[in-house]
Amino acid sequence: MKENYDKAMREIIEGIPKGTRLLLHSCCAPCSSACLETLRETFSVTVFYYNPNIDEDAEYEKRKAEQIRFLRETGWADFYDCDHDAAAFARAAKGLEGEPERGRRCYRCYGLRLEETARVAKASGFPWFCSTLSLSPYKNADWVNELGAAAGEKYGVRFLPSDFKKRGGYYRSLELSARYGLYRQNFCGCKYSREETERKRAGRAGDTAGTKGMGTDKTSETRGQGSDE
Repeated sequence: MKENYDKAMREIIEGIPKGTRLLLHSCCAPCSSACLETLRETFSVTVFYYNPNIDEDAEYEKRKAEQIRFLRETGWADFYDCDHDAAAFARAAKGLEGEPERGRRCYRCYGLRLEETARVAKASGFPWFCSTLSLSPYKNADWVNELGAAAGEKYGVRFLPSDFKKRGGYYRSLELSARYGLYRQNFCGCKYSREETERKRAGRAGDTAGTKGMGTDKTSETRGQGSDE
């Protein structure tokens, strides 16, 4: 039977004293929005912005600035900054450069970010840590929870299971992103996801051009799908 991580999270939260500190790994401001809306009711949250997978410094800084702006406007969490350690992702992805998106390279990337979050949580005295990664429908919640639990066990800090996309969580993040005017990127962050997004766009553009005048608007099929966060 498939694990219900959302139910597990809610059951754990019921027994946690209000104001307990939690370090939340955040991939971006839009994904953090709905997660924080849920977690702040119980936890005193600090957002941990550790994303070495993001390809270019300019993109990294743009996403980080949006995360900081969102937290300043809402007051929902403190912020823990990190350097853009792109070399860490390059090491993790070595040998898996040809893997498709959502494959083994992504599994290793999840593990890289979750392990660092667990390490910092332990070193900084956070009793709990968690990640926004399970909010996106493009992310594998089983992997996120498996790797998070393993990292927590390694460093001796408790991992909060989650599947934030459940109960309309992903769609709530879209609403909050619109409300706060958040930048929503259309690729996960690494150069491989960016290249795949560009290939898909080129393919859709070719399909649209090929069907012009036939009464079929291929672009309408992709509207509302959201960004690969």
